[in-house]
Amino acid sequence: MRLKDKRAIVTGGGRGIGRGIVEAFLREGASVLTCGRSSAPEDLPTDCVWMTADVSSAEDMERLAATAGLVDILVNNAGVQVERTVTDSTDADWDLVIGVNCKGVFNACRAVLPRMRSGGSIVNVGSVSGQIADPGMALYNASKAFVHGLTRSIAVDHGPKVRCNAICPGWIETGMLEAGFELASDPKAARQDALMRHATRRFGRPEDIAAIAVWLASDEAGFATGQLFTVDGGMTAASPINPGAF
Repeated sequence: MRLKDKRAIVTGGGRGIGRGIVEAFLREGASVLTCGRSSAPEDLPTDCVWMTADVSSAEDMERLAATAGLVDILVNNAGVQVERTVTDSTDADWDLVIGVNCKGVFNACRAVLPRMRSGGSIVNVGSVSGQIADPGMALYNASKAFVHGLTRSIAVDHGPKVRCNAICPGWIETGMLEAGFELASDPKAARQDALMRHATRRFGRPEDIAAIAVWLASDEAGFATGQLFTVDGGMTAASPINPGAF
């Protein structure tokens, strides 16, 4: 019960990584308010509070923060992905990706920071794509680099009252991963090649990211702030040579 008596907000908690974090926080004793642009999923845990809200809307995030009141933890997980290069991207693509992935994180932090108790923790979900570029995902890559920079700024500007860190997931078994493979001429071969580039020989699961989110949100991580924590099964530790060739 590492989060006992702590109050948390998790954006985008309806599925994928966000749902994994919500469920892990509940198991660790936190009370959780989560949100998404649609209505509450039917399988949402009954002890979790849902609010329909769009992170790209400053008004929605102010309403979310006001509803939550004083909080100890904010997890900025909500995110979207568009599979296009710079020249293929439209203004609508920009508005969607930057609106959710960049403005959304900013909106939530700005609304929640004044309501955070001393010793609070902000956990932003960044990506290895903010450090190394995934082909054909220009706006997504850039948006995650923004999240990493904002993470450091919040840690510097709002410490010691609040800590702020980012988790940089690698390839996690969600809908976003499958969308990425669909860009390849042979999605099945691309998936197998990607697996061989992981030291763990598997892709990540939402619970892998939730585990480090729990630690960063807890008092155990009291000396960790302004950092990017890569959780990618060893993918970015390797050279570009496919280990399956040896």
